[in-house]
Amino acid sequence: MTIRNRLTLLFLGLVGIILFGALSVTFLLHAQYTRQEFHQRLRDRAEVTGYVFLEQDELHESAFSNFRQRYLRTLNDEVLQIYDSHLNPRFIKEDARLHLSDSLLVRIIAEKELYFTLGARQAIGLFYHDNQGDFVIVAAAENRSGQARMEHLASMLALVFFGSLVVIYVAGRLFAGRALAPIAAVNDQVDRITARDLHLRVKEGRSDKDEITRLARTFNRMLERLEESFEGQRTFVSNASHELRTPLTATIGELQVLLARDREPVAYREALSSVLTELQQLKTLINNLLEFTQANTGTMTGDEIRLDELLWEAREAVAPDQRRRIHITLDSLPPDSTQLEISGNRQLLSRALANLFDNALKYSGDKPVEVHFEYAEGFVYILIEDHGIGISEKDLSGIFQPFFRASNARGVIGHGVGLPLSKKIIELHGGKLTVTSQLNEGTIAAVTFKL
Repeated sequence: MTIRNRLTLLFLGLVGIILFGALSVTFLLHAQYTRQEFHQRLRDRAEVTGYVFLEQDELHESAFSNFRQRYLRTLNDEVLQIYDSHLNPRFIKEDARLHLSDSLLVRIIAEKELYFTLGARQAIGLFYHDNQGDFVIVAAAENRSGQARMEHLASMLALVFFGSLVVIYVAGRLFAGRALAPIAAVNDQVDRITARDLHLRVKEGRSDKDEITRLARTFNRMLERLEESFEGQRTFVSNASHELRTPLTATIGELQVLLARDREPVAYREALSSVLTELQQLKTLINNLLEFTQANTGTMTGDEIRLDELLWEAREAVAPDQRRRIHITLDSLPPDSTQLEISGNRQLLSRALANLFDNALKYSGDKPVEVHFEYAEGFVYILIEDHGIGISEKDLSGIFQPFFRASNARGVIGHGVGLPLSKKIIELHGGKLTVTSQLNEGTIAAVTFKL
């Protein structure tokens, strides 16, 4: 069921219940008024009967004539009866249509005034005291006009109720349609956006408090993230294909040249050495890509890692001839060594730091790389500083994109995967990596962990 239909039915049900309650209360109040009015008429008939039959001797003829005229206006199927203190009928011949038990008559005497029903008739019993004695006057009649009015009222209220339901349904459907029109417009716009049209955006409203505007902005933010993700994937695939194709092309070309004719053993060794170098570069690239994928999927092993010890492990992963150029300084440590522990994947995190060491070594020539480790107020700061070629301000914004190479780093062997990989791994472990650099002065990679 569509939202429009649900809203229409909900609106119809809610207003219908309220309308039904209001009309029911109206009907009940009118029924109560009709019943009270008829009771009053019955009481008048009983009192007139008492005056006519019991106080005729005490009235002037003109007054008695007025009572007689009032008495002549009888009710529908009216029955009148007078009983004396011995519960015997008096003055009026007992009507077979009216049969009252002695217990009911005693109750009337006790309560002085009693309303009750006799089949289709409503009745009243009055205790009447006169100079001739004590009497019980009973008046009973059918309220046919009142019943006819109530039936007519019920028909009119039912007609009003069902007619109102039709009007409410139409109005509710129009209201729901207008209320949901902006959502339908957003849905139509989103439906037209495909993977090739991620640059398109949903039109936003002007009101900041409008839920539809907030929905449109949420869609637009999602589209921005998707666009960035798709663009990153396209760039990644394009660059990865290029980086993978280069060593394979070089290797195939070297082998084709080698097989073109017979050569001296020295030439074979040189060619195979070149092929081996290309294949090692290819292996390194593939390992980086696998680790980059592992970091993106958030694979954690739950290892307990001491960050100060991890620095030395990462240093050991560096080539032995370059290891001596890394100078590690422990500036400050907490009194409890367990405060330096985090949970994560030791192999991945060691790989991230080793990549940062390798980058610093590659781009700083023969100059040493300074590594500072500091603990302060629940944070661990690792600064890796080199004094190499640096990175220009223009290139600095793209260094965390996979396969990106700065303009002054083209001559250095690499694939542009190590730094993005390190950033992913560090963020996976709740850390943060920032890089600052000055061209031809050096670069500082700052790693921060909140413990």
